Amino acid sequence: MLTIPPKVTERAFERLSEIGAAAQGKALRVAVEGGGCSGFQYEIDLDDPKDDDLILEGSGEKVVVDSVSLPFLADAIIDFSEELIGARFVINNPNASSSCGCGTSFSM
Repeated sequence: MLTIPPKVTERAFERLSEIGAAAQGKALRVAVEGGGCSGFQYEIDLDDPKDDDLILEGSGEKVVVDSVSLPFLADAIIDFSEELIGARFVINNPNASSSCGCGTSFSM
């Protein structure tokens, strides 16, 4: 099965650069785990890249996705959003049939 990898916006890479992730030897890890109010939830954290990760690079920064999460994130867009309620990394996932108000939980 061919999986279209997720894409990362320039804004997300710029935010990682502001955080100094690469200078710390870290990458932004985006993973999908069971749980949350809709069945699945996104886990977003700074982490060390692993050997079997998909590595997406831009602006000297890295975003990594593990092989188990990759099918859930096929063709998704990883972005950074700044709004009145706060700033955060967000995922626009065309595979999600619904999501909850928190933006970190979804169903397929």
